[in-house]
Amino acid sequence: MSRFFHGGLSDSESSSSDEEDLYSEEEQESEEESSEAESEEEVEDDDSDSDDDAGGSRFLRGAADDDSDEEDGKRTVKSAKDKRQEEIEGMIKLVENAQKINDWVVISAEFDKLNRAVQKVGQGIAMPKIYIKIIAELEDFMNETVKDKATAKKMNAANARALNAIKQRIKRNNRLYEKEIESFRKDPEAFMVEEEEVDDKPTPRKQKSAARNLAPEEDDDDEGFATVGRGGKTLQYTPESIFKHLKVIIGSRGKKNTDRAEQIRVMEKLLEVAQTPYQKIKVLLALISTRFDLTTGSLSFMSTEQWKAAEKEFNILVDTLEANENFVVVESAEEWDDEEKPPQPEPGEIFKVPGSVVSIVDRLDDELTRSLQHIDPHTTEYIDRLSDEGALYSSILRSQLYLERLQRKQDIPTDESLNRVIMRRLDHVYFKPEQVIISGEENAWKAMPSTLDSVISPRNKSSAPASELLHSLCTYLYQHDATVLRTRAMLCHIYHYALHNQFYKARDLLLMSHLQENIHVADVSTQILYNRTLVQVGLCAFRAGLIYEAQTAMQEICGTGRLKELLAQGVQIQRYMQVSPEQERLERQRQLPFHQHINLELLECAYLTCSMLLEIPALAATGSSPDIKKRVISKTFRRMLEYHERQIFTGPPENTRDHVMQAAKALAAGEWKKSSDLIHAIKIWDLLPEPEKIKTMLSEKIQEEGLRTYLFTYAPFYDTLSITRLTEMFDLTERKVSALVSKMIAHEEIAAALDQVNNAIIFRKGVELSRLQTLALTLADKASGLTEMNERYLEQKTQGQGGFQEGGTQRGGGRGGRGGRGGRGGRGGRGGRGGMREGGEGEQGQGDQRPPRNVQIHQQSGFRGGAMKT
Repeated sequence: MSRFFHGGLSDSESSSSDEEDLYSEEEQESEEESSEAESEEEVEDDDSDSDDDAGGSRFLRGAADDDSDEEDGKRTVKSAKDKRQEEIEGMIKLVENAQKINDWVVISAEFDKLNRAVQKVGQGIAMPKIYIKIIAELEDFMNETVKDKATAKKMNAANARALNAIKQRIKRNNRLYEKEIESFRKDPEAFMVEEEEVDDKPTPRKQKSAARNLAPEEDDDDEGFATVGRGGKTLQYTPESIFKHLKVIIGSRGKKNTDRAEQIRVMEKLLEVAQTPYQKIKVLLALISTRFDLTTGSLSFMSTEQWKAAEKEFNILVDTLEANENFVVVESAEEWDDEEKPPQPEPGEIFKVPGSVVSIVDRLDDELTRSLQHIDPHTTEYIDRLSDEGALYSSILRSQLYLERLQRKQDIPTDESLNRVIMRRLDHVYFKPEQVIISGEENAWKAMPSTLDSVISPRNKSSAPASELLHSLCTYLYQHDATVLRTRAMLCHIYHYALHNQFYKARDLLLMSHLQENIHVADVSTQILYNRTLVQVGLCAFRAGLIYEAQTAMQEICGTGRLKELLAQGVQIQRYMQVSPEQERLERQRQLPFHQHINLELLECAYLTCSMLLEIPALAATGSSPDIKKRVISKTFRRMLEYHERQIFTGPPENTRDHVMQAAKALAAGEWKKSSDLIHAIKIWDLLPEPEKIKTMLSEKIQEEGLRTYLFTYAPFYDTLSITRLTEMFDLTERKVSALVSKMIAHEEIAAALDQVNNAIIFRKGVELSRLQTLALTLADKASGLTEMNERYLEQKTQGQGGFQEGGTQRGGGRGGRGGRGGRGGRGGRGGRGGMREGGEGEQGQGDQRPPRNVQIHQQSGFRGGAMKT
C-alpha cells in the first residue's frame, strides 16, 4: 500500500510488513492446518507482533497509536489453534450454565456444535482434555437427571424431548473416547495436569512431524505418493478404521460440495481391506448407494461405467450374503452402534443388517430405463446399452432366489419385497416374443450357482413355453398381492396372451378382471400399461380376422388423436394447449424405451382398415334406408373420408392413410378388386407375422363387405336377384353368398326372402319409404330437436324465478300459446297467450288457434304477463 500512500516507511519495510500481515490473516482464516504448522506459526507470530504497529500505520496512522495506547502498545494475534480452543471453551461454558438451570434444549444444541468444532481439529491429533472432561461430566449429569423422576416430570415438553434426543447421542459419542473418559474419572486432576505438561514440550511434536513426513516414503503403493487427509496426515485404510471412514462418508451424504467420486474411491479401497463379512456388507451397501447419488436430477442418467460397477458390486453383495447365511439384509433392522466391536453372531443366530436388496434392484432397473430413454434408438450405442438388460435380469432373478431362501429357510417375512421383484421380472418379459423369453431364461439360470433353485419358477422349467413362466409369476402375484402390482400383473398376462395370438384367453381375462371399470383411478404408469394391453388385444383380434372386435378394442385409443401420448411413445403437444415445464418433464419421464414401442403406423393401418370394413356397408345401409338412425362407428374414419371426398384432384396414394381412403372409396363404388389391390399395396403388413395369410384374410373380408354394400345400395332397384350373378360378381362361393344373405335377412338389414328353389333373392316392395316420406321424416326430426332445444334453453333461463298468478296459476297459464287450453293452471304453465290475462278463460284459450310466430318469444312474453300480475 506504500506505493499509493507514501509514509515514513521504506519500500522494503512496507513489503516485508505486507507479507507478515498476509501470513497473520491466513493464520486466522485457516481451519485445516496441521498441528506441526501451528507450532511453527506461533514462533512467527512473536516476530510479527513486534512490527504490528508499523503495519497498522500504513492504513490509519492515528488509529494505530490510539489502539496501542489502549492495549498497552500490543495487539494480540491468535493462531488457529488458540481460536479453536477459545471456541470450545465458550461452548463448554454455555453447557455448564445450562446444566445449572437444567436446560436440555441449550445443552443439546451446544453439544452438537461442540462435536462439530472438535471434528475440525482433524484426525490423528489428540482430543482436548477439556472436551473429555465436559462429555464425561455431561454423561454423569444426564444419568442423574434421568434417575430423578420428580425433576423429569416437572420438565416442559420441549425440554423432555431434548433430553430424550440427547441420551443416545451422548452414549454413542462417549463410546469413541472410553479410554480417555476412564482415565479422567480415575484422577481428574492428574488428567488435566498431564495435558499442560504435554503442551509445554514441543520436541515430541517435531519428532512426530518427522515421522509423519517419512510416512509417504514408506507407502510405496503409488510410487512414493500417498493420500493425505486433513492435517497433512497420511490416510491409512485398515480393517479397524473401516467403520470410522464409513461414518464420515455417510454423515456427509446429501450435503453440498461433497466430492462423491472421491468417496467412491475411498470405499473401493475400504472394500479391498475389508476382512469380515459384516465389513464387506456395510461397505458394499454404502458404496452402491453412493454410486446412485452421482446422478442428480431427472434429466440426467447414470453412466454406463458406474452402472456396471454397481451391478457387479450388487452381485458381490448377494454372493457374500449367500455364503454367510447368519447375516441378513432387511429394511426393518436396527443400526449397530458399537463400531469398535463388530457383531459376531453365534452359529445358528441371525444378525440383521439394515438395508434393502430390492431397492438396489429397483434403482438399477430405473437407471437402465432412464439411460435408454436418453440414448438415440437408431444408433449402435442403444444396442450396446440394451445388451446390459441380460445382466440386469440375472440380478433380478438372483434377488428373487435370495428372498425366497429367507422366507423358506429362515422364516423372515419378505412378501412385499418378493412381490416387487417378481413384478420387475414380469416387466422385462411380458412384451417379448416366446423365443426371446426362453433364451433369456436359459442364460439367466446359467449365471446362477447350481445349488440355487426357485419354488415359484423352478430351474428345470427354464426351457418350457413362455406362457407357463408368465402364468406361474402372475398366479403368485394374484394370490399374494392385493395392491396395484396385482393389476399390473393381470395386464401383463393379458398382453402376453394377445401377443401370442390367444385372443379368447386375453379377452376373457380382460372382461373377468373388470379393469375397465376402475382403471381411471389408477396411477399413470398403470393406465399406460392398460392402453398398451388394449391395443395389443385389438391387433390380436385383427390377425385372427375378427374385424368388429378389433375395431372395438382399438377405437378407445386410436380414435382420440392422442395415440403417442396414451401409449407413452412420444410427447404430443395439442394445439391451444398450455403445458408447464413441470408437466412436460413428467411426460418425458413416463416415455417407454424404444424397444418396447408398438408400431404406431401398423396400429393406425389396422384401425383404419377395420373401420373401412364396418363403415362403408353402414353408410350404404343408411343411404338406402333413411329411417335407420344414422350410427357413426368411427368418427375419425368418417372425418378422413369426408376430407378425402372434398379433394378436387386425387393423386396416387402416397402413405398408409391414402391407400385406405382410396380403397374405401372403391369399395363404396362396388370395385372390390381395386379396393383389395390398394390394401395389399400397403407395405406395413410385412411387419406382421405371416403377412400373406393376413392379406388373404383381408381379401375375403373385402369381398364379403363389398357384397353387403352392393345389396344395401341397389336393393330398392331389384325385384329378384340371382345368387349365381352375385357369385360371379364377387368371386365367392354360392354357399358363402347364401350365408351372407340369410344373415342380412335375419338381422332385418334388407327386406327380402331367399328362394332356394330358384336360387335367387326376392325383394319385398312397399317397405321402403319414398323420397317425399324420407324428407318429411327428416323435417319432423329436426323440428322435434329444435323444440326440445328451445324448452331446455327456457328452463335454464327461468330456473328459480317466480311466475305465480292469482289462484295458484304458475308461469302465466298453460299451453295457450300453442293453441291449447290456456287459462287457470293450464298444464304445467310454460307461458302462452292464455297467460297474458288474469288466469284466462278456457274458452278463450281454445278459440285462439293462431300459430305462434316464435315459440321462444311467446313463452317469454307469457311468463312476463304472469309474473307482473303477482
